[in-house]
Amino acid sequence: MNRHPFEPGKLIAGLVVLAAGLLYALDAAGEADLPPFAPLPPLVAGLCLAGLVSALTFGARMRRARRAERGRARGRARGRAAWEEREEREEREEAAG
Repeated sequence: MNRHPFEPGKLIAGLVVLAAGLLYALDAAGEADLPPFAPLPPLVAGLCLAGLVSALTFGARMRRARRAERGRARGRARGRAAWEEREEREEREEAAG
């Protein structure tokens, strides 16, 4: 099985829908007496929270990816500078030698 990144927004959405389903199941079993619309406002609020968490997670991952790319670009620039310096040194040694 392939590994995948943790998605906290999906976890929250799943728990919220599970809780709403549990409330409806309790009502159907006669354990709770709820009006049919009672679980809807918490369901909508929970799904909005899940969307917000997903957006924040996405933003954090993009920021981390940009930082990593900048670090790789700096590393390539340092590597290129070192390579050019070595080439110049070898040319000087050949000219002197």
